[in-house]
Amino acid sequence: IMMAMVTESGDTLIMEQLDDISITSLRSFKSEADYRKYMKFRRYAAIVYPYAKEAIKIFRETEHITATMKKRKRKKHINKLQEDLKEKFEDPLKKLTKLQGKILIKMIERELDKNMYTLISGLRGKFAAFYWHNASKLYSYDLKEGYQEGKYEILDAVLKDFDVSYRIEQEELKNK
Repeated sequence: IMMAMVTESGDTLIMEQLDDISITSLRSFKSEADYRKYMKFRRYAAIVYPYAKEAIKIFRETEHITATMKKRKRKKHINKLQEDLKEKFEDPLKKLTKLQGKILIKMIERELDKNMYTLISGLRGKFAAFYWHNASKLYSYDLKEGYQEGKYEILDAVLKDFDVSYRIEQEELKNK
């Protein structure tokens, strides 16, 4: 079943071929500095967006696959996945700036509704979470803080512009 729309001029548009779009009103800012900050955050968010989308996809799939696994098998699967991901993403992620990394983390935390410390603790264990939490403090970031809507207005505005959601059920329906 395909949905079609006929325009006033008689053209037919097939709805399945159109991507979802988001329409928002023009944003107003308190100052020129806030506008420049918004544009900078938006530029950086566009750079990290593919990584955030892929991270959420991998997390959701791993969560789905390992839900029924025993602890030992789950740990082996996650370790193997970590090695594969390290090969693929280590170099590009090392090139990110501190602010780009923070935006990436906030995108992930916003979508998964958990702080990064909890995510790492659940996948890699409490010791790894403790290690990365302390390492993040060197870069003036607290992994336990999590995403709090309303705390950073400009960052909130930028994150609303980017949809990084991924649902396994939707993908499985498309494949059938």
